[in-house]
Amino acid sequence: MKHVTAEELIDRVAALPPLPTANVLGFDLVDASTQEAVAVLMSPGRRKVAFMNAHCANMARGSENYAHALRRADYILPDGIGIEMAARMTGSSISENLNGTDFTPEVLKAAAAAGKSVFLLGGKPGTAEAAAEAIARRTPGLVIAGTRDGFAGMVGAVDAINASKPDILLVAMGVPLQDVWIDRNFDALNVDLAMGVGALFDFWAGHVSRAPQMVRNLRAEWVWRLAQEPRRLAKRYLIGNMTFLAHAALYRVSQTTKADAAKRAVDIAMSAGALLCLSPLLLLVAAGIALESRGAPIFKQTRVGKDGRRFTLYKFRSMYKDAEARRAAILADSDRTGVCFKSKTDPRITRIGRIIRRYSIDELPQIFNVLKGDMSIVGPRPGLPSEVAEYSNLAQMRLEAKPGLTGLWQVSGRADIGFDQMIAMDLAYIRSRSLLLDAMIIGLTVRIVLSGRGAY
Repeated sequence: MKHVTAEELIDRVAALPPLPTANVLGFDLVDASTQEAVAVLMSPGRRKVAFMNAHCANMARGSENYAHALRRADYILPDGIGIEMAARMTGSSISENLNGTDFTPEVLKAAAAAGKSVFLLGGKPGTAEAAAEAIARRTPGLVIAGTRDGFAGMVGAVDAINASKPDILLVAMGVPLQDVWIDRNFDALNVDLAMGVGALFDFWAGHVSRAPQMVRNLRAEWVWRLAQEPRRLAKRYLIGNMTFLAHAALYRVSQTTKADAAKRAVDIAMSAGALLCLSPLLLLVAAGIALESRGAPIFKQTRVGKDGRRFTLYKFRSMYKDAEARRAAILADSDRTGVCFKSKTDPRITRIGRIIRRYSIDELPQIFNVLKGDMSIVGPRPGLPSEVAEYSNLAQMRLEAKPGLTGLWQVSGRADIGFDQMIAMDLAYIRSRSLLLDAMIIGLTVRIVLSGRGAY
């Protein structure tokens, strides 16, 4: 096996194109779209890739070698609804499910377009060959450099692969074997990309049928597989899934400080209570908005929350339906310096919109954001992605806290406060946050809302 120095390893890692990640159960999983991930994997450089689903996470807890192999992988791709659920439970999120069955064919399409070849390693005798024939038919132009079944023994496998000179190596041995094997042999392999793909060859070869699209859309493909092979998969999917979710919950508890837990408890209690008390007002405002102008009374918008995670924010619609399309035309009329747009004479605001904005009633649907855990009662206001893209390094620090319905700058003048002052106040809050400070800000918020000062 070729010896790789520490300097060479550092250079290889530093040369890898970046992909955003989300930490799930202690592993950094890729948080990107299929197109973004494929583009990076096809770019110059060498990399090894693993997938992680609920079963993989369970196996990693019981195998130090496997956990080590996963952490040494250049990219770990999220696979399945279990990982998405664990991400939410631990305060993260995953943009897209990059399961191997759907993701790998996209990699091979890009490989075919780039004139790259692939080698298939693993499966029962004949499976790799059948899988290669099937994927070649589905991917015009793809070059199959070679195949080798998993029963031929691993002695000589590296030499056989290198002799075929493939650009991409797919290894289907199941976890943890495939990822441990890739980790141990990658430096001796002359390939640009090595991926552990589990049971994928069986799907391609037609030995195992995929769930109908409707079942896949419901994120219940595991139920289909369980029905096909109940004896073999019952332990993995029934006991394994319950074990995985229990571990995710315990991990969440272990990563939560007492202060964070107390703040979350207050958020849930206050938002649930507010929802019960304010339901008649919410319904009345929604009806008024619908009567005045066309469009849904609830406005949904992508915002940036803690650690740069995007989420959908809810507000009562205070503008006409085409407001977003007209925003660029009035940016020069902003009354606030900095990247956050505010205008007292914004022509996009409806009559009822001016009323609900003055008394911050338009923000009340964010009670649901607080219940979901996207936001807190008190914290920095969540920015738009376009605004966050222009943040300075100092302004980026406001993303260290979960965004809030109200905050220090809101009770100090709201829209009358400039952007730089807002950042200074948000950072002061983050450094000094406590339940007592939150209580004071909530009390001041009531007074400011009733006065309507600084709201437009």
